[in-house]
Amino acid sequence: MKTALLKHLETEIGAIKEAGLYKPERVITSRQSADITVQSGDHVLNFCANNYLGLADSPQLVRAAKDALDKYAFGMASVRFICGTLDIHKELEKKISKFLGTEDTILYSSCFDANGGLFETLLGAEDAVISDELNHASIIDGVRLCKAQRFRYKNNDMADLERCLKEASGARHRMIATDGVFSMDGYLANLPAICDLADKYDATVMVDDSHAVGFMGPNGGGTPDHFGVSDRIDIYTGTMGKALGGASGGYTSGNAVIIEYLRQRSRPYLFSNTLAPVITATTMAVLDMLGGAEGQAMRDKLRENSQYFRSKMEAAGFDLLQGEHPIIPVMLYDAALAGKFADAMLKRGVYVVGFSFPVVPKGKARIRTQMSCAHEKAHIDKAVEAFIAVGKELDVLKKAA
Repeated sequence: MKTALLKHLETEIGAIKEAGLYKPERVITSRQSADITVQSGDHVLNFCANNYLGLADSPQLVRAAKDALDKYAFGMASVRFICGTLDIHKELEKKISKFLGTEDTILYSSCFDANGGLFETLLGAEDAVISDELNHASIIDGVRLCKAQRFRYKNNDMADLERCLKEASGARHRMIATDGVFSMDGYLANLPAICDLADKYDATVMVDDSHAVGFMGPNGGGTPDHFGVSDRIDIYTGTMGKALGGASGGYTSGNAVIIEYLRQRSRPYLFSNTLAPVITATTMAVLDMLGGAEGQAMRDKLRENSQYFRSKMEAAGFDLLQGEHPIIPVMLYDAALAGKFADAMLKRGVYVVGFSFPVVPKGKARIRTQMSCAHEKAHIDKAVEAFIAVGKELDVLKKAA
């Protein structure tokens, strides 16, 4: 028997499909890489993974993971404060702190949990949190959980941020929350200006650097490293599920007092199983790789691939959002068109996905491409050729290729 709720949801799903906003899940049958196999058996080139450094299928990391499984087995079946803390959990926290230049780090099962357990723990009704309008959903949800006054400023608009800081001047504590990279657009937060305003108005700065840690900046330390303001960021959150191997796991890193308090009060930390040993140990191997010449070579290749793809696509006449990040959105604006475009690309051997509302604003649909250092020039050339062919078929090119 169908309840009213089920009937309502079926109607809503139908409306989503009718609007071209339905998001099907394609099935991959191989390991994550630049070249993957989909359920049909076809080999396709993957240009939409967060696998920035190409480490998701690294043989070196597979060996580290196998060694960890042999030593620590599969899971901990406990939270950290009961019997869920291994020696490698503490070692990884030290390694992340050293990599970012912070005092201490706390591990979570995901960055979503790290953000979800941050704001309500540190801020009360007497405080204020000031958030960029394009922040990730995990920051938005984390802010919703806390009782602090909420202010939202226009994306990367420093004048609007200052307006919010002035309005929040009566709060006991003020925290500015921003993504380091706005993942739908590939834009970088203006961290130097944010830090200047934080100093002026006595505010704490929190940065979710999930889409930058490991490859942005001269040392791979993320957007703060890129802008030279690492010592001015109070709280970092991030993930091991993107450039740092692509599995899962997250962290909050920063001042030792903040981290100590989170260990005592942060609900996702206290009430969720500890990070799996295999992910913990393998992430340590990732950080060891990134600290040497191998890491620099990966970062250099990723930057070269991003510049190469961008130049070829711009020459072909595609409308790209400007930037310096390996997220390179190809703007199509229409949701149904973006879905149709992605399907046509898959038929030509290139795996990309159409992004539409509510992931991006209405009227801003796109194909969000993401470069990896696992891509070779031949991969990029094939992808650009497919984009041009489909672009001509669907009449989206600004000028003839």
